[in-house]
Amino acid sequence: MLIIDAEDSVTFKQDSVGGSNPSVASSSLQQPPPTFEESVADHVLHLPQNDDLNFEQEGGAEPPAFAPYDAQFFTSRSGDIISHDAHLNDDGEALYRFLLSQASTPPTVILRCQGSHNETHTRMVHSHHNGHSRMKTEQYTESITDFDFCIDVGQYIFGEPTHWSYADSTPAYRGRMYQEVGISEEKLKARKSERKAAKAWDTERTRRGFPPWIGSDYAWREDQSYATQANGVLRSSWTLRQWADDYCASRKYLKEFNYNKIAYGWNFEAIRVATISTINSTHYRGDLSVQFETSQNVVSVRSHNRLSRALSNRWIKFLLFLTFIYPFIWLFKRFHSRGGGRWDVCGGAYALKRVEQTAKQFASDVHAESPFRDVFETVDATAQGSSLANPPGRRTKVVGMREGEWFRQWEGTIRRAVQNRLQDRQPLTMPDDHPAHQTLALDGY
Repeated sequence: MLIIDAEDSVTFKQDSVGGSNPSVASSSLQQPPPTFEESVADHVLHLPQNDDLNFEQEGGAEPPAFAPYDAQFFTSRSGDIISHDAHLNDDGEALYRFLLSQASTPPTVILRCQGSHNETHTRMVHSHHNGHSRMKTEQYTESITDFDFCIDVGQYIFGEPTHWSYADSTPAYRGRMYQEVGISEEKLKARKSERKAAKAWDTERTRRGFPPWIGSDYAWREDQSYATQANGVLRSSWTLRQWADDYCASRKYLKEFNYNKIAYGWNFEAIRVATISTINSTHYRGDLSVQFETSQNVVSVRSHNRLSRALSNRWIKFLLFLTFIYPFIWLFKRFHSRGGGRWDVCGGAYALKRVEQTAKQFASDVHAESPFRDVFETVDATAQGSSLANPPGRRTKVVGMREGEWFRQWEGTIRRAVQNRLQDRQPLTMPDDHPAHQTLALDGY
């Protein structure tokens, strides 16, 4: 039997190649590499074409394709969106995407006109006392509705919503059951004077149709053709996504995140006064009410526990009032550290009319949105044309229907609705003197 040591044989080969014949070794190192065709023909590198090679990735099969999360929600009687979805209470990204998807639906804005008067009538009343029948006269007063109709104003909203947030100095609900100023660890309880001033300005801003990001420090100057808003529409130091993360990080038992939808651009108070004047021109002297009403304007995300769901049911909440249980729930929600929390600091703004800036030289400034200007000062100026000259090298244009144009279309309809004692629950969407589609089809009309 012959036994060969493997290490000795390898050493011998290396010595024979490198020591005994160095010219052969150098010539083998200088040989060119094989061609592509020779490499493909090699039986070691050649792979059969008919064999299907499946290389499975580490960790198993490939992940499924991304799909947006479909959160559960319901609609209240007023049209508000309410959700108790558990995922929206834990994932800030899911909450943020949910708010963006719900913001695509604008709020409903109507102008409601109601007229009524009181009438006093006399009736005979029979009564029995000690076996005797008596008859006496009695007067009573009842309210008679003369007209009750509304006009759909929300149909004139155009464009995409603008996401806004309150400034850090504005009193707002930022995670507790009372209004605060500041963010994060710097939040302080708002003083009574601050809350009162903010509430008064919010009422005035709504009446005049200003955007919600315009603060009480807004000042109009007659020599200024457009207002400059340096901080933009997101006045808060936090973004909408950061507020969503702050809500999801809270462990409070009865927490709530509200996204408010606000329509702006028209001087609603001026329209209301003009409507009252038009109704009075019909010699109507009854009790008159002309108001703007907004619905479907809140997206509310609440805790997913049973108590929070029960409080969202108005019938269960009514029973809790009758049984005197709700006051104890309110005390827990108001004063306990893990009780209630409210986030009411951001929302979406929907334009009925908007003033945009256009530049003559710089294309990047074209269609750049500027903050809304004071309607009281610009109605007369904008009525002369759709664009306004501004210093130096800038021009602004009005986008959307102006309130004067809208009122000119509906003035006759409002007057005739009052005279005809119209009562209709469905909002009017078209003036009654607007030609029908069948009429427009006539040749020569």
